[in-house]
Amino acid sequence: MKQCIAFFAHYKLRLLFLFAFLIRLIHLNQSLWLDEATTAMTVKTFGFFEIVTKFSPHDFHPPLYYLFMDLWTNIFGYSEIALRMPSVLFSMGTGLIIYLILNKNSGFFGRKLSQNDSVGYWSVAFFLFNPLIIYYSQEARMYSMTTFFIAISFYYLINFLTSNVKRLTSNFWLMNLFLILSFFTFYASIFYIATVWLYLVLKKQYHLAFLSFGIWILAFLAIVPLLLVQYAGSREVLVLVTNWSLVLGKVTLKNLLLFPIKFTSGRISFYPKMLYYALAGGWMGFIALIIITGFRIKSGMTKMALFFLIIPLILGVLFSFNSPLLQYFRFQYLLVFLSILLALAVCSFDTLFAHAVTLKGPTALIRKKVSSLTRARIIGIFVLMGFVGWSFLYLFFPQFHREDWKSLADVLKNEKAPIYMILSSSDPLKYYTPEIQARSLKNISIQGGDNTIVIIPYTADIHGIDYKQTLETNGYFHEDSFSVRGLSYEKWTLGES
Repeated sequence: MKQCIAFFAHYKLRLLFLFAFLIRLIHLNQSLWLDEATTAMTVKTFGFFEIVTKFSPHDFHPPLYYLFMDLWTNIFGYSEIALRMPSVLFSMGTGLIIYLILNKNSGFFGRKLSQNDSVGYWSVAFFLFNPLIIYYSQEARMYSMTTFFIAISFYYLINFLTSNVKRLTSNFWLMNLFLILSFFTFYASIFYIATVWLYLVLKKQYHLAFLSFGIWILAFLAIVPLLLVQYAGSREVLVLVTNWSLVLGKVTLKNLLLFPIKFTSGRISFYPKMLYYALAGGWMGFIALIIITGFRIKSGMTKMALFFLIIPLILGVLFSFNSPLLQYFRFQYLLVFLSILLALAVCSFDTLFAHAVTLKGPTALIRKKVSSLTRARIIGIFVLMGFVGWSFLYLFFPQFHREDWKSLADVLKNEKAPIYMILSSSDPLKYYTPEIQARSLKNISIQGGDNTIVIIPYTADIHGIDYKQTLETNGYFHEDSFSVRGLSYEKWTLGES
């Protein structure tokens, strides 16, 4: 038993990373959903330079992630696993960077970790097993890549601020490099970038803030022509697509409340909703209580992590009053700072109990036997098991997986009737069944005339298309409906029911 404990103590960090990697492989081959299929079809359809010149002007994201995926898929192919593996690796890399942030630079934060690296360990654990991070580490999108770049930039920011060298070092230039890379990967990283500048100003590092801003502006000028075209396109879509602003994320109380709930319990949701909100809300409250308790121990890192957790979100809220983008998954890079903050709070319990009032009698004897370190460890394990539990709900229960376009495509392969859908949402169908040529649901009144047609109503409500009224007006009746996870299709027949 002692040998097992000693083995775990010696290899606990490696075991943590190994387990985190292995659980990310669970159901990694589940069906791609719309946005992931867009990634796949983009890199399959367009060449490296065509991504910038032909695809990106009609998209709403910068091109760096797609360019990387073009190189990646040329080597590893276009399977679900191949498409998602970069996100797995980026999330694992972010965990490593978090450990380096806390382990290498601990003196700056008023907590020496050379003899006790528990803060670094718990930060990594809370990040790698955060249910929202696990969900998006299995998604072929740019969010894990962005989080990785932001974590590295934060690492070099701290390295530069902790160095005693007054001249500009490689840490400063590398910090700015990864700030630029994060923006070229995902525009919403600008809220973190602006927070870095604000932090430098508050620390009276005015010349560093202005120099960093100037470097970023020079890089920004290179992407301005593309960004202007994309911005004009996004404003046009807001006008043409009836409910597009709801997809982007308006500033509403619901969207704001989803941040702490999803940051602690992940992407999943279930019925009855009252039970879900009770469980997810209770867990969120427990995590919040731990963090608030940790504030009683003042440390430089606690203040810094809190600053970088709150300020980007405030900036995002203010920006969303003009251009809606307030959805929690776009800010998942904030989980880097939430994980650090939570780990600091958990490890602060040893200090809190160590400074507690000494009691007499049996209580004092119990307190002596249960060390403060053990208390912190118990709380840390409980938090980690909670994160693992929420993650396992997603991983092992298929009803929480992504839309099952793979199964839908298998069914539609044998369908002889013409298929109508929103063509801008047809990438999953193109990925799984390229032989099917879907028709535009928007033009169904013009293209109609077939005795039997198939309707995939996916995103029709977002586009404000009342296809049912159109079909009924043209003499069709709803014959039958079929559904798979997250999706459905309908058969309509011309004539009387």
